Amino acid sequence: MKLNPSPRRGVAVPEADGLILERFLPYRLSTLTLRISNAIARSYERRFNLSVPEWRVMAVLGRFGPLSANGVGEKTQMDKVRVSRAVARLVKAGRVSRRIDRADRRRAVLALTPQGQAIHREIVPHARGVEARLLAGLTPAERAAIDHLFAKLEARVETPFVAEGVRSESSAAP
Repeated sequence: MKLNPSPRRGVAVPEADGLILERFLPYRLSTLTLRISNAIARSYERRFNLSVPEWRVMAVLGRFGPLSANGVGEKTQMDKVRVSRAVARLVKAGRVSRRIDRADRRRAVLALTPQGQAIHREIVPHARGVEARLLAGLTPAERAAIDHLFAKLEARVETPFVAEGVRSESSAAP
């Protein structure tokens, strides 16, 4: 069993089946995303009294226009409960409206209210500024490479999941 030095305690801990978590791409993407989101969120939580899920709902509605709660969930990758709670708070605060879809009366359509639109317009430049400061440490070639790599990873995720191929490859005859 390999030992992996613990960065926090300076003590070697056993690697779980050779997995070095801090080098595992899904873990790195998840923690990086969380750290960036939290950096942006701290400012708009204080200024606008918005949680991260609430801002994600507003950002999606601001970008794509009226959507159902399911549509918001698909665009944000948030689960139904999180979307529902965020929408309920936003409706109560007057930032999002909810109306019955005329074409399908079982479905509600969500949209930013004028108050929600004003908040969205104010937060977007701030979020873009955070992004610009983060990317300022990269060369134009590195930025292009990140865009290219993300596009490839996003396309790969849309295909039958990679982990399923691992099972079929390992069970295939030699």
